[in-house]
This record gives sequence, C-alpha cells and structure tokens, in this order.
Amino acid sequence: MSFERDNRRNIDWGNIDWGRFEDFRPFLVWVVPAILLVIFAYTSIYTVQAESQGVVLRFGKYVKTVDPGLRFKFPFGVDRVSIVPVKRQLKQEFGFGTADASDPMQFSSEQVEERSMVTGDLNAATVEWIIQYRIREPRLFLFEVRDPGDTLRDISESVMRTVVGDRTVDEVITVGRQEIEADALAQLQEQVNKYQLGLSIDQVQLKNVNPPLPVQPSFNEVNQAQQEREKMINVANGEYNKVVPRASGEAEQKIQAAEGYALQRVNEAEGDVSRFNAVLTEFLKAPEVTKRRIYIETMREVVPKLGKKIIIDEDASQILPLLQLSTENQRGQR
Repeated sequence: MSFERDNRRNIDWGNIDWGRFEDFRPFLVWVVPAILLVIFAYTSIYTVQAESQGVVLRFGKYVKTVDPGLRFKFPFGVDRVSIVPVKRQLKQEFGFGTADASDPMQFSSEQVEERSMVTGDLNAATVEWIIQYRIREPRLFLFEVRDPGDTLRDISESVMRTVVGDRTVDEVITVGRQEIEADALAQLQEQVNKYQLGLSIDQVQLKNVNPPLPVQPSFNEVNQAQQEREKMINVANGEYNKVVPRASGEAEQKIQAAEGYALQRVNEAEGDVSRFNAVLTEFLKAPEVTKRRIYIETMREVVPKLGKKIIIDEDASQILPLLQLSTENQRGQR
C-alpha cells in the first residue's frame, strides 16, 4: 500500500495521454454549453417586486430605472441591478429605538444625545420623534449622496433642534406639538430637496416630550396645577352658561309681559277714548235723549247688583203682610 501511495504522489502529469478521455469528449461537448447557458440565464434574468423599482448599472454607470416585473439584462456581470423599495414607507426613530427593527438605519446608538435639546427660553427638554418617508427617485437616492440614510438622519436632527429652539418649553411639551410637527415637516422636506436625496417626507411625529429627569416631578406638579385651574375655569363657565341664560330668559319674559300689559292698557285707554268720543258725538246731537239712555243703561247694570229691595209708601204703618216671611223661611230651610 505504501508503494501505491508513492506511485500516486510521483505521477507525471505532463506525460498523461489525454487520448484515454476520448470516450468523455461527447459528454463534455454537451455539458460545457449547458453550464454556460445556465449561467447566461441566471445572470440575464431578474425580477423586480411590485413595491420596488430596479436601477440598472452597466459597468458601474447608471443606465435606466425599470418598473416591477420580469426583466432582462446583459449577463456575466455586465449589467448590475439595485432593487429599491419605492412604495414602501420607511421610518427613522430619534431618541429611542424599536427592538428587532429590520432597517439598520431605523434608530441610532446615540439616543441620549439625540433627544437632549434646549428650548427657546433656555430650558432643557427631552424630545423623541419619528419621521416616515418614501424613496421618490431611486437614482438620486443611490448616487447623489454617499450615505443617504445617515444624511437624512443628520438633517432631521438639525431641523428638529432648530424648530424646538424657536419655542418655549411649555409650547414644546404641551400646546405647540402640532405646530412643531408641521414646521419640522416643511423644513425637512425643503432640506431634502436641496440635497437631492430623492426622498418624500410623509410625516414628522413627536412621541415622548418631557422635561429632564431632575425637574420632571416639579414640572408634573405645575402641569397638574394648571390642569386643575383649567378644570375650575371650565366648571365656572358651565355654571355661568347655565345660570345667565336662565336669568336672561326670565328677564326677557318679564319684559315681554310688561310690554304686553302696557299695550293692553294703551288699547283699553284708546278704546275708552273712542267710546267716550262716540257718546259725546251723540250727546251733542241730542243731550236729553243721550242722558236718559245713559241713565237707563247705568241703572240696568247697577240695579241687579243691589239685591232684593222693597219700596213702600212713607205713610204705611204695617209692612209685615208685604214681606211674605213664611215663604222666605221655607226657602231658607230648603
């Protein structure tokens, strides 16, 4: 066995008779073209996914941008294709990081430095925010700037520090969040267009905005006091809105009643005047007749209200037979 091993080690490859492989030549004639054909097909056919676009490079130079679908290119490394997800919404996080993020550029390791900011009134605040963006022009995104993800991150941090630095700490933490988001979005898109990153900024959203940890308890107490103040103001406004309209309604009701009574009295007075003028006109035409008619009408109204009256002669001495007392007693018993 050692002799055979030595013979294998001392083979003279230069004196091998390749004619011994004549039986394999037909096989090699078919195998080599088949291998070349497979390599050709593998290096010339590619697929662009539905949410992406392909950027074709020929010898490292940009040629064209292709849409989704089955595509062909020059094989054997002449053309190279970079797939860019143009329809996928990407995001970057500042001041914090989501675990198990698929995008390595989604958050940074310098989270403490990112969220530490100074407001316009020289107060400190910790600001956490995210930006959501899309790749609008793949050629600019790939070739105009060397590291577009890092560049976008630096621009976003610079813009947010500028916007926060123009406002007070109360505006940053409480009432000015929406305005900050809108201003940051406009300025960030302007800077992205200026640097030709080929990106479209969809949203800038503030997350946790708090004062620094040493002063956070005091700030929470102040904020709680302000909330209680607002609550008391709202309660007082509610009572005001409940009592004042009621009092206004009652006052309006009394005013309308008084106006109605005044109108009634005026109308009655005008009616009396009209009636008196009518009587006066008739009186001037026939005074005696008018006096008699007025007397009769007055007696007709007054006499029924006087009750039962007995009129006798002043010379009469006995009036009992005239009173019919028995009949009155019977009526009283009934």
